[in-house]
Parts: sequence; structure tokens; C-alpha cells
Amino acid sequence: MPSTFLTALLLTTLAGLATTIGSIIGIFYKEPGPKYMAFTMGFSAGVMVLVSFVELLQQGIKSIGFTYGHLAFFAGMGLMYVIDVLLPHNYIMEEHDHSEKHNHSGVATNNKLQKASLFVAVGIGIHNFPEGMATFAGTLKNIDVGIAIAIAIAIHNIPEGIAVAVPVYVATGSTKKAFLWSFLSGISEPIGAFVAGILLLPFLNDVVLGIMLSGVGGLMVFIAFDELLPISHSYGREHLSIIGVITGMIVMAVSLAMLN
Repeated sequence: MPSTFLTALLLTTLAGLATTIGSIIGIFYKEPGPKYMAFTMGFSAGVMVLVSFVELLQQGIKSIGFTYGHLAFFAGMGLMYVIDVLLPHNYIMEEHDHSEKHNHSGVATNNKLQKASLFVAVGIGIHNFPEGMATFAGTLKNIDVGIAIAIAIAIHNIPEGIAVAVPVYVATGSTKKAFLWSFLSGISEPIGAFVAGILLLPFLNDVVLGIMLSGVGGLMVFIAFDELLPISHSYGREHLSIIGVITGMIVMAVSLAMLN
């Protein structure tokens, strides 16, 4: 188990630190074009949905049965809904975008932009915490599942890194601060994995893993439907959005086939 534990932590750390890739894109390329963002968000949603229904939910059903597997799946969706209500991730991102626009017109101050950026980083960090637990649980059940989840979450984290880094860089002009804030928002994922390991390892069995995997599937489907797809469509490139979804599903299906 120790080697599996370390592997789970490593995968979660790599997925979480994908936010730093987003920060690099945000700093050096400022704002990616709408076509790129529409496709990427759709791609990430497709990856998450396929992994959730084809791999995670199926693994959970095998462990705890059809009824309890689906109950855990919808419980995962409910958990993510509660987190989203308590800390509305998208609202915060919209707020910082709004502040950034006013900052360019000279109305908003850099302090307000930095404050909005902090809220974005905290919001993303809290959202990333259960994602770290998701990768951890998947890796314990099957390393192939863990890799698939890590890839899906890493793709999802890149635009989140952009969301944190761009306003910080605009407000401060400091690449170091932009990179640091983005890094901190992503590091909550391995922290989530570590907490999951400490709390769950003593009680770990097929039933607990089945509940976690089904729940994680619900969590990821909620993220795809509530966050990624609406953002993808907001760029006004609906066809690129659905092409991204289909491409993400195909790529992940091929990846799972190769891993298996």
C-alpha cells in the first residue's frame, strides 16, 4: 500500500500543478482566443464525462452494487453542488473578469483586482480539494483509473491557472506573484489526497472504495455540466465546443483501452 499511496500523491500533485501551466499561458500569451477556449473546455468536459460513466461508476457498481453505486454517484453530485453554492466558483471568476475590464478603463483599482484574484484562487483551491481526493481514490482502486482521472483534472486545471494568473499579473506586473498564486490554488489537490489517505487508509476496503469512486464520478460529471460546458458555450463557438466534447471522449476512450 505505501507504494500505491506515493503513486496516488504523485499523480494528484502533477494534476494539481497543471494550474502552473495555465499561469505560464496567461502570463506570456495574455488571453487565449475564444476558439481555443471553447474547444479546450469542451474537450475537458468530454474527458470527465466519459471517465465518470465508463470507468468510475462502473467500478463503483462492481464493488457495491447497482443501487448503492448510483446513490453514491448522485451523492457526489450533491456534494459538489453544495460546495458550489457555498462558494460560487463561476460567479467569482465573472467578478474578476468584470473588475479586469474596468481596470483597463481606469475605474477599478489594482487593489480591487488583486482582491478579486485572491477570491478566485481561494475558490479554485477549495474546488480542487475534493478533486485531489478523487484522484487518490481512483489510484488506490486501479492505477489506470488514477491516471485517467489525473489527465482529466490536469486538462481542467490549465484554464483555472489562467483565471488566477492573468488578473494578478495585470494588477501587479509581477510574474512571480502570478505564478505563486496559481501554484497555491493547485497545491490543494495533493493536500486533499493526503488528507484522504490519512483518514481513509485505516478503513479502506472494497465498499469504501466503491462509494468513493461512484461519488467521484458524480462530482466530475457535475463539474463538466455545471462549469466546463457553460464556459465552453460562452465563447460563442458552439460547434467547436461539441467537437471538443467528442474529441475528449474519443481520446480518453482510446487512452483507457491502451491502459487496460
